[in-house]
Amino acid sequence: MPDPTPDLASFAIALADELPGNWTSEHQTHTQYPDQFARAEHVWDMNLVAHAIAEHVLDQDAVLTRDDGTRLYVIARPRHGEEFFVGAMAPAGIRPEAFRTVREPDGIAVPDDPARAAEDITTDLLPRYDKALAQVHDNAARMSAASAPELVVITMTGRDFHVTKPERPEAAQILTDNGCIYDQDQDVFVLPGDDTAGQAQAIQRAAAQLDRLGIGVSVRLPPAKPALETAPVPAPAPTAAPAARTR
Repeated sequence: MPDPTPDLASFAIALADELPGNWTSEHQTHTQYPDQFARAEHVWDMNLVAHAIAEHVLDQDAVLTRDDGTRLYVIARPRHGEEFFVGAMAPAGIRPEAFRTVREPDGIAVPDDPARAAEDITTDLLPRYDKALAQVHDNAARMSAASAPELVVITMTGRDFHVTKPERPEAAQILTDNGCIYDQDQDVFVLPGDDTAGQAQAIQRAAAQLDRLGIGVSVRLPPAKPALETAPVPAPAPTAAPAARTR
C-alpha cells in the first residue's frame, strides 16, 4: 500500500511557528496537474524539489513567507509518507540575468516533525539561500552600473557654470569646443559667465553633442544660501521730558 499523505497544511503552520523570525503559511490545493506550476515555477532549485515538481502530480503545496519577503516552498515528498520537501523561492523583481552565474540553493528533505525540520532549514537551507541571494543582488548591482548612462552635471556657480569632468576624452573635447575651460584645481570644466545668451547656446550645443555619445546632461541650480541672521535693531532709549519752567 502507498504511504499515507501527511497533513501538509498542519505541518506548514507548525513549521512557520518553529522557524526563527515571523513567518506566515499559505496552503493551496490543486484540482488539475497544470495548476501546480503557478507557484512552483518560482522555486529556486535544480535538484530534489525541481524533480518532484516535474515528475509528480502534486495536489497541494504551501508557501511560507517571512516578513522580509523570503519565501519557502513546501510539499509532501512523493512516495515518502513521513517526509516533506522544502525549497527556497527566488526573489521577485530581479532581472533574470543576475541569476545566471549563481548556484541554486537546492531544497532539502525534512522529517514530519516541525521542530526538527525548522532546525534543518535554519542550519542548512537558509544559509545557502542567503549566500545565493547576496550574489544575485551583487550581480544585479553590477549590471545596473554597467547599463547606467554616463551623466554630466552642470551647476550654476555665481555667473559661471561648473561642469563635471566626463570620463571619455571625446566628451571632454566637446566641452572644450563649446567654450568650457578645464580647472585642474577643482577638477571641473568652467563655462565663464561673460555672456549669458552665449552660455545658454553653448550648453544646448554641448548637450546635443553629448547626447549623441549616449551621455546625459543634468543642469542644477546652486544650493540655496541660508538667510543672513540679523539682530533686531534696539529701540531708541526714551528721553526725559523737559522740566516745566517756573517763573
